[in-house]
Amino acid sequence: MIVTALIVAAGKGERLGGGIPKQYHEIGGKPVLRWAVEALARHPVVDAVRVVIGEEHTAAFHQATAGLDVGTPIIGGATRQESARRGLEALEAVAPPDRVLIHDAARPFCPLGVIDRLLKALRTNEAAVPALPVADTLMSGKGRQLGISVDRTHLNRVQTPQAFHFARILEAHRLKASERFSDDATLARAAYVPVMRVEGDEALAKLTYPGDFARAEVWLASRLVPRTGMGFDVHAFSGEGPIMLGGIAVPHSRGLAGHSDADVILHAITDALLGSAGLGDIGEHFPPSNPQWKGASSDLFLRHAVQLLRSKGAIIDHVDCTIIAEEPKVGPHRQAMREKIAQIAGLRPDQVSVKATTTDGLGFTGRREGIAAQAVASIRMGPFA
Repeated sequence: MIVTALIVAAGKGERLGGGIPKQYHEIGGKPVLRWAVEALARHPVVDAVRVVIGEEHTAAFHQATAGLDVGTPIIGGATRQESARRGLEALEAVAPPDRVLIHDAARPFCPLGVIDRLLKALRTNEAAVPALPVADTLMSGKGRQLGISVDRTHLNRVQTPQAFHFARILEAHRLKASERFSDDATLARAAYVPVMRVEGDEALAKLTYPGDFARAEVWLASRLVPRTGMGFDVHAFSGEGPIMLGGIAVPHSRGLAGHSDADVILHAITDALLGSAGLGDIGEHFPPSNPQWKGASSDLFLRHAVQLLRSKGAIIDHVDCTIIAEEPKVGPHRQAMREKIAQIAGLRPDQVSVKATTTDGLGFTGRREGIAAQAVASIRMGPFA
């Protein structure tokens, strides 16, 4: 059985404001669409994820999904219904799946348990949707004036993803193409496809207004776990200066030996960040045996580590580096280093600390044979990233 997730992300999201569709706004440093794709892609039974977008959003789509296996975007239509149908027809044209999960990009956090329940329901049903009972009192009304109360006993808040036998929902979309429906389940019922309700999840709340994004940030922050990484690097003096430290050239009579530009500060911070997320070390990502990195600027390494962490949904809170050297003097360059590191890593200067110490003449640094640096990175990262 082949299962494909189809994410509908062609809307303009005008109620949110800000000039860009809500699916490309960021939560926890990552676009809403990316959260949605990753949530579905990590389920072991989902074989593929495809996305339907607005034609004018191609660049934003590629930026939001960089590095993810989502194939070529499918261009949607004027309405959500038309976009969903176009998505289904695009799947049919290549390799129609047996089951399809149709999901709104504006619901970025999809628990694996919801997908389990939907797919289980499809074993004996043609369609299934997640839904939650309505807990609030419901009343009709216009403007500020409240009207009569509405019995909520049998009312549900319907969510996505909505699960279907592929051939059946595509047939229903074509049959009802001239009519207008708010979601695929409503359309399916109009086409005489029985829809089963499974338990939904509050995590699937839809993002529409600015307040929804603020609540999503709070929800996400409550599930992020603090993590810490440590990094260490050392380079011997060799050749002529200047020395690259913290991304800036520090005047000195001697340089540092290394395969790249030998920036001990950026190397130590890079390793600390990679370690905080369990992503190996700098040598795994940029092996010194590869001539491509000969003389490379170390800001490439730091940017790579930062991008990796952010692609995992991690939030970098702080980096702290201590330089261990008798020379050169760091004090006159400390603030410039902090600002440069912050600029490379996309942080504020107050999130970066640079300190210096000596070993009082002991060891190789005390003998002025080289420079060492150690770093600590503090991040927050979810187990779902």
